[in-house]
Amino acid sequence: MSQVSPNLPLNALSRRQILQGSLTLLGLGLAGGTLGVKHLLSQGNSTVKIPEIDVNKSPILDNPFNPMTILREFDYGIVKEENGQRVREFEVTAKNSLFHLNSTLNFITWNLNDRVPGPTLRAKEGETVRIIFHNEDGHSHTLHFHGTHPAEMDGVTPIRHGKTAIYEFEAKPFGVHLYHCHVAPVTRHISKGLYGMFIVDPPSPRPPADEMVMVLGGYDINNQHKNDVYAFNGIPNFYRDYPISIYKNQLIRLYILNMIEFDPVVTFHIHGNMFKVYRTGRTLTPDEETDMITMGTAERHILEFSYQYPGEFMFHPHQDVIAEYGALGKFNVIES
Repeated sequence: MSQVSPNLPLNALSRRQILQGSLTLLGLGLAGGTLGVKHLLSQGNSTVKIPEIDVNKSPILDNPFNPMTILREFDYGIVKEENGQRVREFEVTAKNSLFHLNSTLNFITWNLNDRVPGPTLRAKEGETVRIIFHNEDGHSHTLHFHGTHPAEMDGVTPIRHGKTAIYEFEAKPFGVHLYHCHVAPVTRHISKGLYGMFIVDPPSPRPPADEMVMVLGGYDINNQHKNDVYAFNGIPNFYRDYPISIYKNQLIRLYILNMIEFDPVVTFHIHGNMFKVYRTGRTLTPDEETDMITMGTAERHILEFSYQYPGEFMFHPHQDVIAEYGALGKFNVIES
């Protein structure tokens, strides 16, 4: 089955044409139009100033998700008390869906909760997490979590179509982790969109910040074991066309994860600034300060920075081909 819209056969499109499709609005907006501060803040960061986001200014190409929402959206699950124990319960469903990567390119994804990347699951170190995984896709899938857990919770036993699995373990250690399908060929399942971030917060919270999630991914459009386009949070060039508004002098905490398959390494660079690096999110003090980091597949970090000057500042990998084919964005720094 072709991965490209039947009206636009792949052999009729060059890579440049693939990327020249503008992000024109094809329909489907989000109810309410504006996402306020309260909805987007992580728990405990009520003192942080975040610009309101008018999602009508960032159309989503008839997709069921919006990268501008994914940026600051955290899934804390449902907290339950069972036999005196605190359990944080999440529900994740694997599906296949046709997503619009731009106005000329469609791609059949294997996704989690109708989005790529999947939901950003978040818990506190020491809590028991329970992930209820439903497989509604036609292929077998699993959820494999990075971090520490028993062997029976490792997520390597395939879950067939129509079946449900429950993964339950203690959330540890604190840091930035990830989850992904672990059915062979794993590269194929990940490149189709079956991955997400898993944040385990330390026992004592980090200082308040405008917190964001960026997951780098690549799309192998015609299954040739190489990427044709790249994206932050699912849609190529989205943050280039719709810059991320942040306030001047506001601390930004960026949780970044590289899930690009086929390319062995990717870098991340911001313009006009430096950032502090907390490798794998495993420390409460920074490991270094720089303006570029290098990440292999599944590598992730926390980056902290604030901008002193207003204006638009680019961010991108320093492999120019990856940036030019979709992994390019901008911060729009505004006066508070």
